[in-house]
Amino acid sequence: MGSFYFGFDRTFILVIIGMLLSMAASGYVNYTYQKYSKVRNKKGYTGEDAARFILNYSGIHNVGVQQISGDLTDNYNAQTKVLSLSQAVGPSSSVAALGVAAHECGHAVQDQVNYTPLKLRASLVPVANIGSTVSIPLIILGVILGGSSLLINIGIFCFSLAFLFQVVTLPVEFNASRRALAILKEGNILDAEELPMARQVLIAAALTYVAAAVATLLQLVRLIILFGGNRRDD
Repeated sequence: MGSFYFGFDRTFILVIIGMLLSMAASGYVNYTYQKYSKVRNKKGYTGEDAARFILNYSGIHNVGVQQISGDLTDNYNAQTKVLSLSQAVGPSSSVAALGVAAHECGHAVQDQVNYTPLKLRASLVPVANIGSTVSIPLIILGVILGGSSLLINIGIFCFSLAFLFQVVTLPVEFNASRRALAILKEGNILDAEELPMARQVLIAAALTYVAAAVATLLQLVRLIILFGGNRRDD
């Protein structure tokens, strides 16, 4: 049986690439948000104003809007029907804040129209969480037990669930941004000069999800390379 370890082997370059991509995406979204957080929208809407307008404009009257602590911790909870805006977004009248608030409203619209990828992502949350938690321990246990193919296969499969969740997340996030930009335009919340700014913020945010999916894929490939051909039959 070959030697198995999670140290600095040649495949670790895949992890490094994933980390660099994630760091680059995170840095870009922070840079873009900070840039356009200094630009106030001409009509003086705050993030909360925009969120309430978009919800009403979309015929959604059963979703509450609240402010939460943190920086860019904004989210929409489909179970509680609550849209939460961070302290950096809710009271801010910047173009960046309106873009983020509109994006979260995009998720509320998806929920209202029963957008299939959103429902699929919600169903994957528990299995993805379990998979990402138990995958590595199962693989390590399989190695300790002499390269048990059953445990290693289960571990790799569990990790692949985390990647599947990342993949399903992509259309959900891109679609929410598309809906957000359309309503910001149709509702005349942002003008022709401000819309491209909001679009840049949402594109930057979307790239973080792309980077996360690629990083998870590279980690999955690494696990397959390390353990895929070095198992004994049970």
